[in-house]
Amino acid sequence: MKTKLNKIPFSVTLKYTQLAQELQAQGKEIVRLTAGEPDFATPESVSEAGVQAIRDHFTKYTPAAGIPELRKGISDFLKKKYSLGYEANQIIVSNGGKQALYETIYAITDEEDEVVIFTPDWVSYAPQVEMCGCKVVFVETKFEDDFQPDIVALKAAITQRTRAIIVNSPNNPTGTVYSRETLEGIARIVVENDLWIISDEIYANLIYEGKHVSFGTIPGAFEKTITVNGFSKSHAMTGWRCGYVAAPIEIAKEIGKMQSHLSSNVNSITQKAALKALSVDTEYMRAAFEERKSLMCEGLDAIGIEYCKPKGAFYVFMDFSWLKDTYEDDDALAMALIKDYGLALVPGSAFHAPWFMRLSYASSAEELKKALKILEKFKQDH
Repeated sequence: MKTKLNKIPFSVTLKYTQLAQELQAQGKEIVRLTAGEPDFATPESVSEAGVQAIRDHFTKYTPAAGIPELRKGISDFLKKKYSLGYEANQIIVSNGGKQALYETIYAITDEEDEVVIFTPDWVSYAPQVEMCGCKVVFVETKFEDDFQPDIVALKAAITQRTRAIIVNSPNNPTGTVYSRETLEGIARIVVENDLWIISDEIYANLIYEGKHVSFGTIPGAFEKTITVNGFSKSHAMTGWRCGYVAAPIEIAKEIGKMQSHLSSNVNSITQKAALKALSVDTEYMRAAFEERKSLMCEGLDAIGIEYCKPKGAFYVFMDFSWLKDTYEDDDALAMALIKDYGLALVPGSAFHAPWFMRLSYASSAEELKKALKILEKFKQDH
């Protein structure tokens, strides 16, 4: 059967995560560093807020855009934490960041519009753009430039059909944090061409150098910025499925309308947990990720594998281009690493960056030390 989804690929991240799980079920020891999922438990007080919601029988439909107190809480949080001036009626609570992104793209585009994505890019951006009937325009960023977008290349990619640019900083998969200068350059292009910015800031809480610069705080950019965030990475709430969109009121209304037909509302219990999460300090998670980042960087330096030094998120993006003559492609390399060495990583081609490997250090120091030993052995064998 041929449908519009035939050309949409499955997530490569999930492919390698599932393969690792299958091998583990067969009794093989696999160090699994594929998924971007914090290994921490959801904070106890957040979980208790969810349990209390059940005890209080808070199990009915809620407003499609989210319960008023959560929307107000997110508005206050964004103002205090990131100096973003969104009001409560500009916040739409969604079933995770993915739904927030998809609804945003759908709400601001028409079929055949173009959406610019910087590569390396998260695996779901391009499929979501294509599912909305739009064309993806990739703008490559380079390893030697710390994967900072080139403003000249971006300007050359803009056409009359361009509708939006997706910005992801801190970045998945590279760990790069875009400089203020870079963000200002992008903002100039957005304003000059009357475009939208979809700013995916899901890793904003995980910064290791300086402070996060939210795109909407760049002078002149706020009115053209749609900010997407959530609780999965910052509060170890991946399974709770709670994200949100903060947008100009006319866009927020359209997204809320769309969500009313797609999912009615976010899980009522999750919304109560998310409301509590807004007041919970998770600095201990960020500090632990920073320690793990240092562990990985020191280990890779000692082994002699080049990588992009992460300044945010929890990924190390490693350069394996020295093996181009050894393996057919980086997918074959990833298969060799998992089947022959017991290390599960995600190949860079999944992010439109062949011959890199993404390692998620959202895992224990013990597992990361095992990974470094495997990489050392792998390097010696090659």
